[in-house]
Amino acid sequence: MKLFRTRRFDASPKHRSVYSAYEIAYSVIDLLAAVLFIVGSILFLDDATVYAGTWLFIIGSVFFAARPAVRLARELHLAGLDDDDESQGSHKNTPAKTSTDQARNPAG
Repeated sequence: MKLFRTRRFDASPKHRSVYSAYEIAYSVIDLLAAVLFIVGSILFLDDATVYAGTWLFIIGSVFFAARPAVRLARELHLAGLDDDDESQGSHKNTPAKTSTDQARNPAG
């Protein structure tokens, strides 16, 4: 199983759908992390809100840590689709061998 292959996301409509869902999740996580860091920075300017700002930094850091986890989950999901498609396709489209085929090619 090869991860992070270019163009894997475009292999089928199912691949595109899965890729799009993960991209939306990735973008939402990215935006939330940035907003939490900006608001945390603003709260850090006043001594009365430093505690809340610190928590926003921590939560934002968790979101930043989630980004590579989402990318890895996406790649594993897409790789699983590749494996499923290949195994179904190889058996689905291969005709059953007849006794005549086996007589012509006993090794195959």
